[in-house]
Amino acid sequence: MITTEEEARVYVAGLTDAAGMARLEAFAVLVLEENGRQNLIAKATEPHLWQRHIADSAQLLQNVSRETLGANAGGPWLDLGSGPGFPGLVIAALCPNMRVVLVESRARRVEFLNRAITTLGLAKCRVEGQRVERVTPFAARAISARAFAPLPKLLELSAPFSTRATRYVLPKGRSAAQELESLKPSIRAMFHVKHSLTDPEAGIIVKA
Repeated sequence: MITTEEEARVYVAGLTDAAGMARLEAFAVLVLEENGRQNLIAKATEPHLWQRHIADSAQLLQNVSRETLGANAGGPWLDLGSGPGFPGLVIAALCPNMRVVLVESRARRVEFLNRAITTLGLAKCRVEGQRVERVTPFAARAISARAFAPLPKLLELSAPFSTRATRYVLPKGRSAAQELESLKPSIRAMFHVKHSLTDPEAGIIVKA
């Protein structure tokens, strides 16, 4: 279990190289600076940025196979409701050779995400600055979403991007098990809940 900022940094460092950590350090600076202008993250979580947001996002990679993460594997990683870039931009910073599409409809968040992508040099990451319903469908290799929509609605909105090979990794906090129970049994059987490494009471809904 990751309980401190130092533990969070050590954990994330184990998933990437020095260049990846440098990208995330730069991203952390951008988030904290922008948080003074718009509410990207709760003020109370600023001192715990690495644990509550960066490591919390990075852990999703451990629920996706290496084949899925490979540069030549399938379509882009799709992150719905990216907000300030959690988890999608963290995934892009850790896997710069993988195509990542961030979907975010709020103009100020879109502006921030585009600036962060440019600053971090993430050439294979792009933002769809509109509602997901308006995005031209494509086959996604993986789909993530954090605090985006209740699970049944999320699955409905993401269906045009999902194939039998698509992996879902959905951090759902403390409502994970309850939201999974809300699905029809035939759909529920395709998913399971993994425990979060950053919150002992939180879960990640996974379809692999």
